[in-house]
Amino acid sequence: MASLPDPQKLLRNFSRCHDWEEKYLYIIELGAMLPPLTDAQRQPEYLIAGCQSQVWIVLQPDAQGRVCFSGDSDAAIVKGLVAIVFSLYQGHGAQEIAAMDVRPFFQDLALGQHLTPSRTQGLEAMLRSIRARAAQL
Repeated sequence: MASLPDPQKLLRNFSRCHDWEEKYLYIIELGAMLPPLTDAQRQPEYLIAGCQSQVWIVLQPDAQGRVCFSGDSDAAIVKGLVAIVFSLYQGHGAQEIAAMDVRPFFQDLALGQHLTPSRTQGLEAMLRSIRARAAQL
């Protein structure tokens, strides 16, 4: 997942978009960067409850103690949101992730104003699930 931009680059890229249509296209582009999940990863235990779309998120620690993420969604915009979330958490350990509140970053992007209520609830469900799963690692 090294191809996902870091949070500062995400902010710069968003600021270069001229309107929300371009921002949505960028979010979709980010989602396309996620590698496909295996059949073993598309299991009910990896589904995120509370999302209107189907969202799978898998967390696994690497040898250095950092958490590696895999994920997918059946909706292109949501898959892009998954990629943004992964960008924010990539390179961190489980304890750091469990303690991190990345919601202010989404406020910096002004996403809350442009996402439907169901997508906003789904994003919150993803963040809660990732933090809870990280706490279990």
